[in-house]
Amino acid sequence: MADEITFDDFLKVDIRAGTVTRAEPYPEARKPAIKLWVDFGDEIGERKSSAQLTVHYAPEDLVGRQVLAVVNFPPRQIGRFMSEILVLGLADDAGAIVLLSPDQRVPDGARMH
Repeated sequence: MADEITFDDFLKVDIRAGTVTRAEPYPEARKPAIKLWVDFGDEIGERKSSAQLTVHYAPEDLVGRQVLAVVNFPPRQIGRFMSEILVLGLADDAGAIVLLSPDQRVPDGARMH
């Protein structure tokens, strides 16, 4: 279990819903990955990420899907690709990532409460 945090610490993490607008294989990554472009609506706009999702997802299956992501981390260079958000997921029994997403459609940019 991680260290205990306060509610104010939790509020600093900005988790939003967004829709994947584009997804491409990222074969140059050290571990198999997919490049994602995610639309978070007018306030935040489109942001990109590299995510190790290749076990359960193909790029073409991700377009149009809503995902949850942390949008207020600093950008991080992943090989030749600048990742601007952290798309959230959970590991299955084999350690492969399964995306977190709302079970109903919500507005792009909706903040997790």
